Amino acid sequence: MPQSDTSSTHILKPMSAVVEGKAGWSKSGKTNLFSLNRQALEQYVVSLGEKPYRARQLLQWIYHKGAIDFEAMSDLSRSTRQTLSEHAAIELPAVEFDSTASDGTRKWLFGLGDGNSIETVYIPEGNRGTLCVSSQVGCALDCSFCATARQGFNRNLTTGEIIAQVWLARHLLLKHRLSEGVDSKSSPITNVVMMGMGEPLLNLTCLIPALDLMMDDLSFGLSKRKVTVSTSGVVPAIDKMTAAVDCSLAVSLHAPTDTLRNELVPLNRKYPLRELMAACRRYVDGDRKKHVFFEYVMLAGVNDQPKHARQLVSLLDGFPAKVNLIPFNPFPGAGYERSGKAAIARFHQMLTAGGLLTLTRATRGDDIDAACGQLAGDIDDRSRRQNKFSAPRFGESGFDKSEAST
Repeated sequence: MPQSDTSSTHILKPMSAVVEGKAGWSKSGKTNLFSLNRQALEQYVVSLGEKPYRARQLLQWIYHKGAIDFEAMSDLSRSTRQTLSEHAAIELPAVEFDSTASDGTRKWLFGLGDGNSIETVYIPEGNRGTLCVSSQVGCALDCSFCATARQGFNRNLTTGEIIAQVWLARHLLLKHRLSEGVDSKSSPITNVVMMGMGEPLLNLTCLIPALDLMMDDLSFGLSKRKVTVSTSGVVPAIDKMTAAVDCSLAVSLHAPTDTLRNELVPLNRKYPLRELMAACRRYVDGDRKKHVFFEYVMLAGVNDQPKHARQLVSLLDGFPAKVNLIPFNPFPGAGYERSGKAAIARFHQMLTAGGLLTLTRATRGDDIDAACGQLAGDIDDRSRRQNKFSAPRFGESGFDKSEAST
């Protein structure tokens, strides 16, 4: 993990306006260096008439030393700094909201400067600090139990907007440590999960360079097993991502049969479970160190019955899987209820007895709506999706909710 030079004053001073929510995205039209991975940055500096090694210097200044002001980059020549100032920028969102839950979970609302805002969540747990990062403004999918889906969709985030969440969250967390007298040079972010707002694999073009930067030793230096992309099952993009970058894969499963999953995760109608599981097998492809996280939100009376546990054991039989059971996090008008503790414990026991490595995720940050499925942001909805949720989703395709629990 690269160290952050927390003693350098330039880390904090250029950020004051951003932290106070007074600075939005640059409208200068300059190249945002957050959008360039190492290879792209080398090509860019060469296009400016500079030597390729300048890219390495820039990466170290931006990600190891936390500098966003070219004038602070003292080992660059004056002419190089001037050229960068004229043609490039390091663009950060505005911090519109910053809240910490009783369990230490921290959520930010980041303004993008175009009328939209996204949410990013930090979850501390012992020596581990997980950052939940957004990939879209809203979500292009419409999973029926998700608050983000109900907000609709506006656009994909750029690579720079994805990376800025990680950079700015780390900066704010380090600043908080300094304010409390904790002089730590290690990054508070040990893991990144692409589980915030949006379907990451519907933004693959911008996602791949962002993943590169997260795992590049010259930037964030995260282990490939500590960067996880979560998908609802965009099968062709799973294959493309597998070929392009080596990171962890999580699948938002939530149902063990096509009939039920079609209602909870409508994308399943396009890519049914047979195709999804085949893509997951291609991802693993005999690598004994690889497995897939299968996320399963626990909805009372819908997908939490013994028959669903047996069906899930059958679906994942012989597959290198880890199942994360996620207690449903309610939001206004959800139409679903969280499974009871006894039902979750019974489900967990049945999966374990069936040979599946199973974890029950602790609910974190629900008192500030930062828990899984609760992220909503502030979205100029171009999809008009909220109209689709004016009535309960069950029954739209002839599916009777009562059938789920029989």
